[in-house]
Amino acid sequence: MAKTRQEKEKIIKDLEEELTKNEAIVLVDFKGLDSKSLFDLRSRLRKSKCFLKVIKKTLLEKVLEKLKKKELGEKIKEIKTEIALVFGLEDEIVKAKICYQFSKENKNLEILGGIVGNQFLEKEKMIELAELPSKQELFSRLVGSLQNPISNFVYILKGNIKGLIYSLKAIKESK
Repeated sequence: MAKTRQEKEKIIKDLEEELTKNEAIVLVDFKGLDSKSLFDLRSRLRKSKCFLKVIKKTLLEKVLEKLKKKELGEKIKEIKTEIALVFGLEDEIVKAKICYQFSKENKNLEILGGIVGNQFLEKEKMIELAELPSKQELFSRLVGSLQNPISNFVYILKGNIKGLIYSLKAIKESK
């Protein structure tokens, strides 16, 4: 059933709001997905506070035009298949990671690209982003890197004290 003009205007308004709030958006082709797989993808995204929104390209183009992002609109016009947008406010990369992991498990989902800031990123760049370690992994690596020299220093100091104790013990026993 066709949408009324008011429904389309509401969709455009909501989409405009989402595009201004989100720093990064992933564009995916979901054409070959069955409903079970699509539901599975949505539940994975929901766990990470992300969501998938199926949108007509013409409505997306209108929103981008309204936001004065014509270059992005031109890139969207080049896409020949149906698209869905993946949004999320928590982490910019987590949505790309989830989509990439899902696309490896299910060949019917394809990452088409993404919008990061005011730039359109091609499929290859979005996959590179998805392969980056998460913030949590980077923080744990940083903590490990900072902790390693300190723990080594403590170990060396312990070794010097142990050596001194062994020397004193040897002197005491020799007397």
